[in-house]
Amino acid sequence: MQLTRRTLALAMPATLAALIGAAPAAPASRPAAADTDRHGPRPTIVLVHGAFADASSWSGTIRRLQHAGYPVLAPANPLRGLAADTAYLRSVLAAVDGPVVLVGHSYGGAVISGAAVGNSRVKALVYIAAFTPDKGESAAELAARFPGSTLGDAVNPQSYPLPGGGTGTELVIERAKFHRQFAADVPVSDAAVMAATQRPVATAALEEKAGAAAWKTIPSWALIATADKNIPPAAERWMARRAGSHITEVDASHAVAVSRPAVVTHVILAAARATR
Repeated sequence: MQLTRRTLALAMPATLAALIGAAPAAPASRPAAADTDRHGPRPTIVLVHGAFADASSWSGTIRRLQHAGYPVLAPANPLRGLAADTAYLRSVLAAVDGPVVLVGHSYGGAVISGAAVGNSRVKALVYIAAFTPDKGESAAELAARFPGSTLGDAVNPQSYPLPGGGTGTELVIERAKFHRQFAADVPVSDAAVMAATQRPVATAALEEKAGAAAWKTIPSWALIATADKNIPPAAERWMARRAGSHITEVDASHAVAVSRPAVVTHVILAAARATR
């Protein structure tokens, strides 16, 4: 018998239900019944990584948040330009139903600050060893405002093709320096994997000035990594105080989400519970 597209469309739901013994599951971004209690739906936690990292850096945090019953999403941050990265994150948020707690690490803090502007579903912002820029400020400028960063001595510039033609410049941390610079409190073998899988960041992204800042209207939390060698801890602390964030400090490297996922999770859950 020839199966038409309509026949398949009609047959598949029943077939799947028979195979798994239940109706098809709801999309991952939609809170399930278990995610709703007398306080309403639990927010979706959206985790945005920063430069020289990828979404896997949130793995320990994701497991803990899911165990606590929260829906989680950790999209890839393009790291090509602040306005472009912010627009991409807005498109990700548009596909998420219900309230959101938006979390950014490092350069990801600048991205969430812009992406949450005008989005009433974002109930809290969480900055993890992150930039918290005001309008007109760049990540590069903020990192240089206080002493302590050794990133400039650890990165190599390299060229990459731009979509419209020409070339751009991106930065990569030298593998031999990655452990000490980025993740000193992570086991050497794990840091070696992180170095091999690091996502380069375009210099244009770090130099591009931020637009409006969502932290001016949305409650925020900040985790300061006091052993950070990428962003000076004094800069993280100054930005967090300026934003009026609820501040937690921990003795950790810039890769605090990898080395101290329990602390990172604690800060995120505090934000999530305060907004319900």
